[in-house]
Amino acid sequence: MTPGRPSQRGLRVAEEIRHRLAGLFARAEFRDPELAAAHVTVTEVRISPDLRHATAFVARLGRSDIAALLPALARAAPFLQGEVGRGLSLRHTPTLVFAADTALDQASRIEAVLRSPAVARDLTHD
Repeated sequence: MTPGRPSQRGLRVAEEIRHRLAGLFARAEFRDPELAAAHVTVTEVRISPDLRHATAFVARLGRSDIAALLPALARAAPFLQGEVGRGLSLRHTPTLVFAADTALDQASRIEAVLRSPAVARDLTHD
């Protein structure tokens, strides 16, 4: 295994966690009203080499206010961890931490810059 790169098992476990979280968010069965009304997308899960800690990167499609939901997600983390752990074949369920995924926002900003008249002018000149 190359240092700094996740193992195949880690990648499989992370993807299984992402899939399970996505299903939980799709059903929106939360007592917290902030989460019940929010449409959260899990874009990626990164897991520690010992499979004990997982960071789930979340976003809201079409909105950039995911950071406002992070406290609610932190409150719901024990519930979500329990739900995710029910289907995993691991000795210990990884501790879940949520982080905002800003990749979609960054891609939108880059696209806007590339479409700006100044950049378009530079691309058309030799």
